[in-house]
Amino acid sequence: MIIVMQRQASEIEINQVVQFIHQRGLTEHISRGKERTIIGAVGDERVFQPRELEALSGVEKAMRVVQDWRIISREIQPENTVITVRAFPFGAGQTQFVSTVMPDHKLPNSNSIFIDPFYQSPSPYTINHKNSQQQQLSNMQQQIKLAHQNNKPVWLRIRDVRQLEHALQAEADIIYLGGELMSNQTLLDEVGYLNVPVVLCKDKHHQIDDWLIAAEHIALKGNHHIMLGEAGTLSLERNAPYRLDIEAIVKAKKITHLPIVANISHLAHAYMDKSTLLALAKAAGADIIIQ
Repeated sequence: MIIVMQRQASEIEINQVVQFIHQRGLTEHISRGKERTIIGAVGDERVFQPRELEALSGVEKAMRVVQDWRIISREIQPENTVITVRAFPFGAGQTQFVSTVMPDHKLPNSNSIFIDPFYQSPSPYTINHKNSQQQQLSNMQQQIKLAHQNNKPVWLRIRDVRQLEHALQAEADIIYLGGELMSNQTLLDEVGYLNVPVVLCKDKHHQIDDWLIAAEHIALKGNHHIMLGEAGTLSLERNAPYRLDIEAIVKAKKITHLPIVANISHLAHAYMDKSTLLALAKAAGADIIIQ
């Protein structure tokens, strides 16, 4: 961490910053210039946030030298992580395709299937009496059982922390967390304690760094079977409010060793068909594409 003191900062204020650094277990390196004093915090700077230092008297700015992620970084592990599920490797350099289960519940021809049993229409006027919780659980169990009989890994999307137990009891192979759950610290803690592969999707409203920090949060709890998912970010196009975030995929691929998942199942529109989205996801470096 680099701390830039204000021009008029006193020795007392400089010493207060040094004491704060010592309290967090780091050491200081002080460089005194004609106009500014710069303090370097030497050690694992992840133990505090820049804003904590900037709140101290006399501090003008605090800047990180390293990022907020370490376990998922290529600096720690240069080679790609490969996650093997039911003998199918994900992240091994060859693009894998996952198909969503259609309403008729028939299994697609792909090696892996994606199910979203807990989906609820956002419209309050949509009434489906068959879509009760008990019916959802029954359909989920049947789909997973059928898929396993055909040796197909099941990617299962949960939409609430309370659904995690049902997914595990049904023996889902991969837990898929949509972007709306990225900020749910309780859920991140829960999946962090598991030994089950997890897909963490980037929220439509968050930055790439927030996505990677959330993944690091899971890894810190012990679960290193993580995949990063991109399912669409905000777009300025009126008729297509979401677009595939190519920049996020490219950046994540360069920074982390985790497999990258591109979910394009709901992104195609009149000006961007599925074949174009497939080409874009491949070009960006996605290891797995959900279609």
